This record gives sequence, C-alpha cells and structure tokens, in this order.
Amino acid sequence: MRRILVTSVLLVTALGLAGCSASSGSSRSDSSGGSVSDAPAVAPEKGTTGTITDGKGTGTTGTVPQPASNRAVITTGTISITVDTPSSAAEKAVGITDAAGGHVDGRNEHPSTGGDPGTAQLVLRIPSAKLDAALAELQKLGRVENVSLSTQDVTGQSQDLGARITALTTSVDRLVQLMSRATTTADLISIETALSDRQATLESMQAQKRGLDDQVDLATLTVELGTAATAPIRTPATFLSGLIAGWGSFVAFLSGALVVVGVALPWLAFAAVIAAISVLVVRHRRVRAVRES
Repeated sequence: MRRILVTSVLLVTALGLAGCSASSGSSRSDSSGGSVSDAPAVAPEKGTTGTITDGKGTGTTGTVPQPASNRAVITTGTISITVDTPSSAAEKAVGITDAAGGHVDGRNEHPSTGGDPGTAQLVLRIPSAKLDAALAELQKLGRVENVSLSTQDVTGQSQDLGARITALTTSVDRLVQLMSRATTTADLISIETALSDRQATLESMQAQKRGLDDQVDLATLTVELGTAATAPIRTPATFLSGLIAGWGSFVAFLSGALVVVGVALPWLAFAAVIAAISVLVVRHRRVRAVRES
C-alpha cells in the first residue's frame, strides 16, 4: 500500500508539471507570432490611406481621419475700417503686417484732395498662424464696418500633388539611370524624349505645389480704409444717435453748400463785371441818343 501511494503521488505530480509546461509553451507561441483572435486592431498612420485590420485576418481599405493640425486650408478675407486719415492708417497696417512676418501684395491709395477725404486699399499676406492676432491689431485702427473671412480645405489636393511629385521624381531618376546605360542611339533618343516630357510635367507640378503651399501658409486679407464721409450709413437706433446723425448730415450739407459757393463765386464775379460793363454801355448810348436828339 505504501508503494502504491508513493507511485500515485509521483504520477499526479508528473502530470501537473506536464500541463504547466504545455500551457507555458502555448502562451509563448501566441506572443511570438501566433494568430490571436482578441488582438487589437492595427491602423495605419493618421492622414494616410491604408488597410485597417481587426486581428482576424480581414480588413477594410479607407482613409483614416487626420488631425486638424495637418489640414491644408486657404484663408481669405476682407475688413473695412473707418479711420480719420486713410494714408496714416495704411502705414500702420503695413507695420502690423511686417511685425507678423507677412508682406504687402497690393496697395492703392487716393490721398485727400480738397473735398475728397481720400481712401486706401491694401492686399496683405499674413501667416495663417498669426492671422487672428494681426486682425485684432488692425481692428484697433478705427471703427470696424465689416469683417468677412472664408476658408477652403485643400488637403486632398495638396496630398495628391505631393504623391504625384514623388512618383514623377522616382520615374525621372530611373530614366536618368537608363540613359547612362543606353547602348544605341535610338534608345538614347527615346529615353531623352521621355525624360524631357516627365521633367516638364514634374516642374509644372512643383510650381503648383509651391503656389498652393504659399496660399496655405499665408492668408490673403484685403483691408479697405475710408473716412466717415465714405462709411456706410447706419440707421439711428436711439434719440442720441439720431441727433448725431442729423447734426452730421447738417454739417455735411453746409460743407457741400460752401463748396458749391466756392466753385460758383469766380463765375458770379465774372458775371457781375460783364453785367456792370453792359449797364455802362447801355447808359452811354442812351445819353448820346438824347444829346443828338
């Protein structure tokens, strides 16, 4: 009985050790490359097109949504500001643009002459990342009449151009290698023709990509600067605003009337001189007629 008992204990211990060894080997097999049905899904890098697998050998092809920081967006806008002196405000706007790292693409000014208060229009290119700060500084130049901003997402177009440029660059490099290995004149001419065509296409796409990147990196803002005389008329909402509007229109009427009088005064003086000469001539003739009679 004692021998049977010892033999049974040894047999159970051996079976337990064998089971643990098999379980450990299975676990190592799964971690070293076996197929695990509960493995997490593997997705390609964001912003790229690829196959998303679910750990069971199946997958679907699609575009993974990319973060907002990688978007290519073109920003354009206009802002109208009423200022006291458009030319001076234009200089300040140029300074704000320079401080933001941008530049002026266009500038059109009409200086103040006589009754014309003058206006100014600027086309500013401002880094998109600093547009909000620059816009806040521009709004301090005077009374803002209108602000309009619009965006256009060109992420797909930018990525497509980048992929085509990469493919064409690779193709051009291969043609250059083939040209160095050409053994006949016919092969050399054929390769040169293909190389010339692809280089022209590559340069055209690179120019398009540079232009697109420039529009994305620098927002285009049109700034219109005018005075109170050229500002849009606002409908009075209170008694005080109505009084101010009425006084402004009265002053504008007097200013216009003075301008008209100033323009007409030389003509009135000339007409008065002609009338005086005519009266003297008529009187002289009447006096002579009376004497002769």
